[in-house]
Amino acid sequence: MNGNILEYITEQYHSLTRSGKKLADYIFTNTSAVQYLSISTLAENSGVSEASITRFCRSLSLSGYNDLKLALAKADYVTDLGDPDDSPETITSEDTMSSVFRKLHASNILSLNETLELLNEKDVEKAVDLLSAADRTFCFGQGGSMVMAMEAWARFSTASSRFIHIADSHMQSMNIALASPKDVILFFSYSGSTKDMEDIMNIAKDRNVPIILVTHFPKSRAAEFADVILLCGYNESPLQSGSIAAKAGQLFLIECLFYGFCKRNPELYAAARSATAKAITQKLL
Repeated sequence: MNGNILEYITEQYHSLTRSGKKLADYIFTNTSAVQYLSISTLAENSGVSEASITRFCRSLSLSGYNDLKLALAKADYVTDLGDPDDSPETITSEDTMSSVFRKLHASNILSLNETLELLNEKDVEKAVDLLSAADRTFCFGQGGSMVMAMEAWARFSTASSRFIHIADSHMQSMNIALASPKDVILFFSYSGSTKDMEDIMNIAKDRNVPIILVTHFPKSRAAEFADVILLCGYNESPLQSGSIAAKAGQLFLIECLFYGFCKRNPELYAAARSATAKAITQKLL
């Protein structure tokens, strides 16, 4: 499918099924909002099934729902730098560097504030319980979320050697195939809807390995597998994939988990952090 997706949907409107027309009407009315919704949320909001959304996408020659979101983002108003033009934090080539600094600062503060509002103390405590009791914690993610998984591993490695990071999805699957219920997966997925993620989580459920999920979407596919869901703030457009603002909320969650973890055994983890800090000082000039 080439050209503007909204124009194409309009051209195909009369050939759509009843549910397809219902979905199209919702998309026309909420074009910008749909870009930020999970497929489950869109199904609930529009009153059609997830299967109907998938069929709708295929009828438009799209590979799936994420392809539809990207097409909508491209069809909607965007700046000359490719960002969505629906936010006061949107940056254009006309902005001065001073303005860029202020807008980026505002977007990161917004992410932190929204994440703080979404924090559920009981969920964090449950996640810390799992991390504290685990023989091993596997820090996983794919793409940009893999970087966040590495951040978590690096942070917790200052206090414990029981945290493991594996970047390759094949090796992730192999390790979870040999994991036990005494292990834990700390999984980062902003969208909560990637194929590699689902493959790994299916293996984890077969092995009864608990899953802590850090995501933006509480009704995503990944959320169906998770034992604990921790929500990060900031609405990221498909055209903003990998934005620092979206990562800021996840980094905040990592810090919350880290200090909650260390609080369980202060003397032990204080000694461990002192030992790792001393080891690193030998690397400095």
